[in-house]
Amino acid sequence: MSTGNLLDVSGKTVIVTGASSGIGEHFSEVLAGAGATVVASARREDRLQALAERVGASGGSVVPKACDVTDSAQVDDLVDSTVAEYGRVDVMINNAGTAGDGGPTPERLPHALFEQTINVNILGTWYGCQAAARHMLADGKGGSIINISSVLGLGGQQNYPPAYMASKAAVINLTKALATSWGDRGVRVNAIAPGWFPSEMTDQYFAAPPFMASILAQQPMGRVGELSELAGPVLFLASDASSYMTGHTLTVDGGLSASYGAARMSEDVTEMFAAAVPDGLGTRIGDVT
Repeated sequence: MSTGNLLDVSGKTVIVTGASSGIGEHFSEVLAGAGATVVASARREDRLQALAERVGASGGSVVPKACDVTDSAQVDDLVDSTVAEYGRVDVMINNAGTAGDGGPTPERLPHALFEQTINVNILGTWYGCQAAARHMLADGKGGSIINISSVLGLGGQQNYPPAYMASKAAVINLTKALATSWGDRGVRVNAIAPGWFPSEMTDQYFAAPPFMASILAQQPMGRVGELSELAGPVLFLASDASSYMTGHTLTVDGGLSASYGAARMSEDVTEMFAAAVPDGLGTRIGDVT
């Protein structure tokens, strides 16, 4: 049996929400570069147009379509118009998200900010899932739905945005629920839970040395991710390489979730073990001395 190019997405039609910046913009570039026709949606039409022109200059195909994912009618129109123009939707990536409740302590958080985050992250994801699945189920050809969660949906973190964490946890459970409902008809539903990556949402935090130091102290790999490191995961879930996978959340977080957020061992403690354990057994191999 020849495996060929299992990550091939050429000829597929893909919708990416939240494509005007960050991870969604990167997904659009990666998938278009791999031969897919990408319908990139967001509220900022100027950013989408710039993305389409940039990708087009490299030979890829990105079609900009404005959409506010908190409006179910707009999401339905996004999917319906894509099907009308290109015949079907093969892959739906529900990437649009916000952390509008970031900053205030939970006890001072205005309800409006909490609700805004819930509306985008949960309702927007739900609207996209249902709109895409209706077409995928009706034409009998199945498809792949990819929801973007977060490592912060896997557990709580002190004084981090509560609506963001709760909504990203809900995305993981919604992914499982829909996977069990639609899997017997060929519609796969999976999620990606990124850790810390540069984006419009995180850049202001990365620029603050105390916050960045706190992040890095929790990272087993000792660094934040690079957007290029999300290319493989999204191509995997969008392609036939993951044809027997559904209901799964793929963490891409540099090992953060594996450590339950525990800080990496400090150099002082590392040196303490090296000195205290006999016969050099407490010394790490590969440490720079």
